[in-house]
Amino acid sequence: MYSIKFSDKALRFFEKLDKNIQDRIGSVLERIKIRPQDFIEKLVGEQGYKLRAGDYRLFSDIIENQLLIFIIEINHRKNAYKK
Repeated sequence: MYSIKFSDKALRFFEKLDKNIQDRIGSVLERIKIRPQDFIEKLVGEQGYKLRAGDYRLFSDIIENQLLIFIIEINHRKNAYKK
């Protein structure tokens, strides 16, 4: 089973969200702990993966040798892909 770790930026964003949105994201993260490859998509043209949790996108990296899912960034979908 994979463990999940948040970057400082992702954790600050997560803590500012409403409790019901936090719960939804938490349940999605619990579901992907066993086989994350079944739930996440590889980013096109970039390193990393994306995961949908309602209206939010979680950008992550998977470190296979440590069984770790590292959440790099969380954004609302309307802001997620703007650079």
